[in-house]
Amino acid sequence: MQNFLSDENVRLDIFLAQKLKQSRSQVASLIENGGVCVNGEIQKKNSLKLKIADEIQIKIPLQTQTNPKYEIHFELDILYEDEDLLVLNKIPQLPVHGASSVKQATLVDWLVSKNYTLSNLGGEIRAGLVHRLDKNTSGAIIIAKNNFTHQKLSEQLQDKTLGRIYLALIDLPLKEDKIIINKALARCVYNPIKKSVVDEGIRGAKSAKSAFVNLLNSKDCALIAAKLFTGRTHQIRAHLASLNRHILGDILYGYKAKTDLRMMLHSYVLYFIHPKTKEKIFVKAPLMNDFETILLKKFSIGEIDEKIAFEFLLSLFDSFA
Repeated sequence: MQNFLSDENVRLDIFLAQKLKQSRSQVASLIENGGVCVNGEIQKKNSLKLKIADEIQIKIPLQTQTNPKYEIHFELDILYEDEDLLVLNKIPQLPVHGASSVKQATLVDWLVSKNYTLSNLGGEIRAGLVHRLDKNTSGAIIIAKNNFTHQKLSEQLQDKTLGRIYLALIDLPLKEDKIIINKALARCVYNPIKKSVVDEGIRGAKSAKSAFVNLLNSKDCALIAAKLFTGRTHQIRAHLASLNRHILGDILYGYKAKTDLRMMLHSYVLYFIHPKTKEKIFVKAPLMNDFETILLKKFSIGEIDEKIAFEFLLSLFDSFA
């Protein structure tokens, strides 16, 4: 339970988004689920205009455990776990949470089926989710078991103490061995599913910054590493497309070869400061079999081990600000 005192005349959802360091959509879900009281009364109206000295109380019930809508026929590897959080190695083709378009069990469904108590700052559908991975992206994803942990990890996303390094197989090597892309993204005019690079002043544009490094090159593909400084939807994919580079299997963003490959993007390293112990924790997510199979066809084991070594990857991005 958390208490706040309003110090300005502002909408309830805007006030809480700033205080909790959550998106307005996450805060809206919290309000609509009856988790917020204003001056002692439950308030379900996001647009309520607060007055100075209004008392706001976050009174969040324990996450309701419900049966998954779809049967679960998969398992997920736990890479790290304690009483406050866990890190999973997400498999490809798995959506992280439900939506009207999702017709299968999700990562959240798996968590509920295992009887985890989860944070609910993001609402029941996104229980425990501090950040997202695209359905076809594999790799490390962090889950909060309580709201204190969720809030602190969300703050780390904002101040960059929670970071992610991805590995991707792309169709052509980068023109420069190291490159930073600092270009805003917005919904594509011609395809609402996609994101496009736009000018900062365009309506709906959100700033986005990524760093990319060449690791290994062959005649028909390259292995690169990517680090996110912001967490926009499809950020890596859209930034690479702006360079005329495409992740293998990513047809949506321009990969041309006829193939049954899934998108070859993997969240390989995740690091954060533990909200309670203050220890800096690094977690590495082993590659999926399909990704590793392509690597072994193109490069030697020695080359691969050298370039994706944990310490080597961290050192590559030390110079990026």
